[in-house]
Amino acid sequence: MNNTIAAISTPSGAAGLGVVRLSGADALAVAARVFRPADPRKTADKLSGYTAAYGRVFDADGDVDECVLLVFRAPHSYTGEDVAELNCHGGRYILQRVLRACLDAGAVPAGAGEFTRRAFLNGKMDLTQAESVMDLIAADGKLAAQTALASRDGAVFRRLTAVKESLLAVAAQFGAYIDYPDEDIPDLTPAALSATVDEAAAAVRELLSTFDAGRVLREGVDTAIVGSPNVGKSTLMNCLSGCQRSIVTDIAGTTRDVVEETVRLGEVTLRLADTAGIRDTADAVESVGVDLAKQRMNQAALVLAVFDGSVPLGDEDRALADSLRERTAIAVVNKADKPLCVDTPWLSQRFAWVVTLSAKEGAGLSDLTAAVAEATGVARLDVAQPVLTTERQRQCAATALTCLEEAAAALEGGLTLDAVSVSIDGALSAILELT
Repeated sequence: MNNTIAAISTPSGAAGLGVVRLSGADALAVAARVFRPADPRKTADKLSGYTAAYGRVFDADGDVDECVLLVFRAPHSYTGEDVAELNCHGGRYILQRVLRACLDAGAVPAGAGEFTRRAFLNGKMDLTQAESVMDLIAADGKLAAQTALASRDGAVFRRLTAVKESLLAVAAQFGAYIDYPDEDIPDLTPAALSATVDEAAAAVRELLSTFDAGRVLREGVDTAIVGSPNVGKSTLMNCLSGCQRSIVTDIAGTTRDVVEETVRLGEVTLRLADTAGIRDTADAVESVGVDLAKQRMNQAALVLAVFDGSVPLGDEDRALADSLRERTAIAVVNKADKPLCVDTPWLSQRFAWVVTLSAKEGAGLSDLTAAVAEATGVARLDVAQPVLTTERQRQCAATALTCLEEAAAALEGGLTLDAVSVSIDGALSAILELT
């Protein structure tokens, strides 16, 4: 990390402002070579931290643009190093020229994520905080942004620090016991050890329970809209999309292919797939569509099973409902603008969530929004609590929990303390890998 790195830190494209960031031991010296302050006394290398200066940025061909230079001195910066930020107008040509001037002045191009990497290596954040930076940038809703910010503030790290400290104390006691077996080691009793292990396991288990909902916030959820022909699947697709994505007619079997769209429903991003009506058919083309519908239904993490509320349930409706009893699925009773004839109590016995709405008129969407939040676990998230969002985090937490459960089983089975110690060490290793 001896090199001073430089990169354009704002998105590509024309904008009012654009930023070229420098970080490293020579960041201020490089900035001084390309920035001419309006006040000659305020050169980059003479400015104190958290100060700004107005001037012009220039290269070998002359002035490039007006510029406001911001200076952050180590260790009080994002990366923990000296940092300079050149704030110019956000045109692509201007920013590229400013960046090239910095590179000609002694900086090197920053690698992908290198500013955050340096922040991690310099102890400014742990791994979970580093991972949350991209979650915060990519957040497309209030809850996603709040949970990402909580992780960026160290919520996961703080929760696991308490677990880590308790297990480290146990590991130290094991070490003392092994070195001095004849001494009375305080709290090194099966009951005390079990209490510590159970408390740590409960904390890790609680963290793991947040993963599915955290991933939904981060990545969205694959959702299939399924049902018999003419129940209103395509109308629901268009209603959720806010435009006509699927063809709607009174003719059964209109939808043959899978129509896809990504929509936001409340705090959840749904990757929707509108599918062909599921029924037995002799039409070769429609039959292919039905097969695709069943395939997408089986692959989806969330299923919106649509039923025509204005007519009694048919055999195909009942077969579909029975096939989804073990799945995360919401029964959507459509056509609430007409008198309801559907057997809603029967559906309630097979679906955890039953929503009545009119996709044609857009009525009842708030109930569907609430049901989706419940089904995906998002409704149960507490933005102030830590949330696991990546597969790496989940795997580390799962390994730690497995080791803790092995330790608890060893204690309950009366195994020797050295056997318990191995499991404790494994849990500690997984927690340290996570953070």
